[in-house]
Amino acid sequence: MKGISVLTAFLGGAAVGAAMGILFAPEKGEDTRNKIAEILRKKGIRLNHDDMDSLVDEISAELKEIDK
Repeated sequence: MKGISVLTAFLGGAAVGAAMGILFAPEKGEDTRNKIAEILRKKGIRLNHDDMDSLVDEISAELKEIDK
């Protein structure tokens, strides 16, 4: 059971790290949004521009909360 918790924590940390890397990369916001949209499209998720902006805002807020 403990091994599963460690693995879950590791994978969760990797996901948060990847999200932070994408969101805080030194690229224009529009380029970052396009990358996120492309990743989501590959997974079968389609978002319009307003939905994408909301998603980015939510992720940014959660990452700022984690960073505190």
